[in-house]
Amino acid sequence: MNLNPKLLAQMRAATRNLMGKSPTAATKKIQDALRNLPGAQMGKHMPQAPAGVQDLLDQLIPGVMSGIDPTRPATTPLPGQFLDDSYTNAAGTRSYKLYIPSSYNGTPMPLVVMLHGCTQNPDDFAAGTRMNQLAEEMHCLVVYPAQSQQANSSRCWNWFNALDQQRDQGEPSIIAGITRKVMSSHAVVDSQVYVAGLSAGGAMATIMGTLYPELYAAVGVHSGLPFASANDLQSALAAMRGDFKRPDIESRGVPIIVFHGDKDNTVHPANGDELVKRGVRHLQGAPVTEPGSVPNGHKYTRIVHHTEEGTPHAEQWLIHGAGHAWSGGHASGSYTDSKGPDASREMMRFFQTRR
Repeated sequence: MNLNPKLLAQMRAATRNLMGKSPTAATKKIQDALRNLPGAQMGKHMPQAPAGVQDLLDQLIPGVMSGIDPTRPATTPLPGQFLDDSYTNAAGTRSYKLYIPSSYNGTPMPLVVMLHGCTQNPDDFAAGTRMNQLAEEMHCLVVYPAQSQQANSSRCWNWFNALDQQRDQGEPSIIAGITRKVMSSHAVVDSQVYVAGLSAGGAMATIMGTLYPELYAAVGVHSGLPFASANDLQSALAAMRGDFKRPDIESRGVPIIVFHGDKDNTVHPANGDELVKRGVRHLQGAPVTEPGSVPNGHKYTRIVHHTEEGTPHAEQWLIHGAGHAWSGGHASGSYTDSKGPDASREMMRFFQTRR
């Protein structure tokens, strides 16, 4: 069906205006517009739609219901494979998606484990972070574990549960199991496995790096929280405000790169400070502070802590004016800020220093 461009633009504008409102109201608005199309014979409950109309509804209505703007630019199709799979152990089952770059030929590659934030899923997170594009460029595998709605109604990783802060228990055992499953089914460089995440996923990435230092060579945390900073919902809310608990065990100093916006009203930037502080207690020497800016984007302050050998062990990127969103992300994914700096690329650069 060929739609009048003006009508299509009006419908898209209507869906944007309805973001966050009732999906029923969004559907009615679209239906009212479609009833004016030639040949549209729609009853009160739209039992039938003319050819092409249902296809349009399929495109627009899911965007309203998911909170994703259907006018956002789509990412370019990639030449690799993005495969669905799942993993089960005594703690439960989680699905995941694995991106295999087109350059994969059985020669061992690095592996990056990406943990999404609340309300997100692997496809959304992959689109927003553009990590699959970097996998093509930098020749690595990327796996995206998916939190289930049964485990958390908002699909948040349960970083604040005491059980999910223990090695070989709860969700850490599942994520570690997914990591090992990919390592056994594909050629992976064992010493080049990394874990990163956003928000709740960032908090869980910290847990994974703390509990499994022999498995993950480095950790990337965006807008996340320190290990064991809460043990229930009430303390989780306090931690998100910057009032976090101290763990019974100390971090073993896994290399870490941290991104946080200084205008983040969801997870207080103090969490980023604490993440780095815990990770560099064993280091000597003063950190190097490097202010910078992105052309037509955010200013930032980068603080680097080096080992005695001169290798970056911890990096902290404080992004001035940024909120709770993946820095440098693509607008086709949720919780992204395209103004940079490019957190995905900087994480990959940091990870590569572990080789």
